[in-house]
Amino acid sequence: MTIQTFTTPSGDKMVVLPQAEYQDLIDAYNHAIAMRDIAAGNLETLTTEEALAYVAETSPLRFWRHKRGLSQAALASQVGISQAYLAQIETGVRAGDVPLCAKLAKTLRIRMEDLVID
Repeated sequence: MTIQTFTTPSGDKMVVLPQAEYQDLIDAYNHAIAMRDIAAGNLETLTTEEALAYVAETSPLRFWRHKRGLSQAALASQVGISQAYLAQIETGVRAGDVPLCAKLAKTLRIRMEDLVID
């Protein structure tokens, strides 16, 4: 790790490091937080079978809807859209806007990021 330190004129101690190493530190921190949340039961995990189903599913939205035991009609009704519109979002024909994705995530008890394919 390549680290440089210096003190500002106001006395603050500062650290400078390459961006890739900074990102590694952030990733390690986020991993530690996730492991803490899993251990405390605050973060949902998937079984091996569920992870395989997630990968095989046509969209994350469809996976989470199925996992929560909801029909398209039921989920669409809960978030205030038509079943046809939800079907188009699940198949990638249409994209939901940010407020809709936030409603879907809240209803499914997941993060918005869990609805996005990387």
